[in-house]
Amino acid sequence: MKNTALLLVDLQNDYFSEFKGAKYPLVGTLEASKNASILLEEFRKEALNIIHIKHENPNENAPFFQIGSIGGQIHKSVEPLEEETVISKNFPNSFLKTQLKEVLDEKEIDSLVIIGAMTHMCVDATLRAAKDFGYNCTIINDACATRDLEFNGNTVSSQEVQNSFMAAFEFAYAKVESTNDFLKGFNN
Repeated sequence: MKNTALLLVDLQNDYFSEFKGAKYPLVGTLEASKNASILLEEFRKEALNIIHIKHENPNENAPFFQIGSIGGQIHKSVEPLEEETVISKNFPNSFLKTQLKEVLDEKEIDSLVIIGAMTHMCVDATLRAAKDFGYNCTIINDACATRDLEFNGNTVSSQEVQNSFMAAFEFAYAKVESTNDFLKGFNN
């Protein structure tokens, strides 16, 4: 596991309906962050690699994650420790125009455990890029959150979005597991 990193993508205040003033709440973010917190504690306990990804929107009229805003801060449930790496990004893909690849290479990481939000956007873009770079990837499905989407006048429920993306991830990009299943094999 020493060549594995936990990648926490965009678990920021604006996504939490429980956060007063949340600008873009998702469905189930609090539940996902509870699982993310469990995973984070396990990685900390084992002194494994942890990388927090924080989206910052440079547009002053951004609908959410404005630079310097409270809504753009990483949620307290998964707040980084001082010694943990935090990488800021401006695009859905956590590798695009960031130092993520260099950090992973420096730490000799070959496997990623990816959690966070939004499943259908930044988690998706980051996972696909990671796979293209050759990383072995695991997605923890119940530590990710998304929201209802609309297409062609039809509402696609957050659960349908989540299931569709997890099915696609599992088909060609990652091992998809629950928090409990991942932790069963964590130290084996």
